[in-house]
Amino acid sequence: MASAPSPTSSPPPGSAPTSAPTSAVVTGAARGIGRAIAVRLVAAGHRVVITDVDAEAVAATATRIGATGVAQDVRDPASHRAVASVATGLAPLGVWVNNAGVGFDGDLAALSDEQVRGLVDVNLLGTLWGMRAALDAFGPVGAPSGALVNVASLSGLGPVPGLSVYAATKAAVVSITTSVALEAPAGLGVHAVLPDGVATQMVEDMSDGTGKRLVSSGGRLLTVEEIAEVVLGLIGSRRVLRTVPAWRGAAMRVSMLAPSLASAGIAVFERQGGRVLRRQ
Repeated sequence: MASAPSPTSSPPPGSAPTSAPTSAVVTGAARGIGRAIAVRLVAAGHRVVITDVDAEAVAATATRIGATGVAQDVRDPASHRAVASVATGLAPLGVWVNNAGVGFDGDLAALSDEQVRGLVDVNLLGTLWGMRAALDAFGPVGAPSGALVNVASLSGLGPVPGLSVYAATKAAVVSITTSVALEAPAGLGVHAVLPDGVATQMVEDMSDGTGKRLVSSGGRLLTVEEIAEVVLGLIGSRRVLRTVPAWRGAAMRVSMLAPSLASAGIAVFERQGGRVLRRQ
């Protein structure tokens, strides 16, 4: 377990607006979706804190994009409170994005104990610890304003063989997001983005099994920039959940309504994903 996080770089002068700047936190942001979100938040004028378990990578990314880098293991609840302290030391908290995640694929029986624990500890508990720290850092009840965004997954809406544990953790993130959105005081938006397969190293590292074929079945992998744009669009909106693309979200919801009948549809998507992978 990582010790308390420590800043590894500082935002360059002039990276934030001169009038009432706010801070923003993005976890798991040394690369991929988190990095793309952080780039957009920096451009929007926030004083951005990015975190990652890879201390060297997060320091390098922070320097390149004009953010503050913090080495963090999201499995540690205290680390989120420490990150919140770094952010509020820069400016009042305006945005918190729980993005850190792992994507071990394989059937439930095939995953190792360590992989199952990692999926639950990082994807679910890491998000819960981040939400708790963020809710506290936004300010006292009745006063907070801002946006808390969780990066979930389309897989959280229905059955995904080959990614069963990963999908379960993302389904839990969807559930907690919808509940906390109703618990949160007025002025504080709680949201989740649920993307289909995204062109990231996590997807690249998946084995060539059912899970990867389903992830690839949308015709093309989404870009990290597309997901960052959706996340920025949720900030300040009343929308709680946003699936990307919308049509895939509708298809997943149908499969969840009748999981006993979903196997035929899943087989079609798996064949389509196989064809996409063969063309790559």
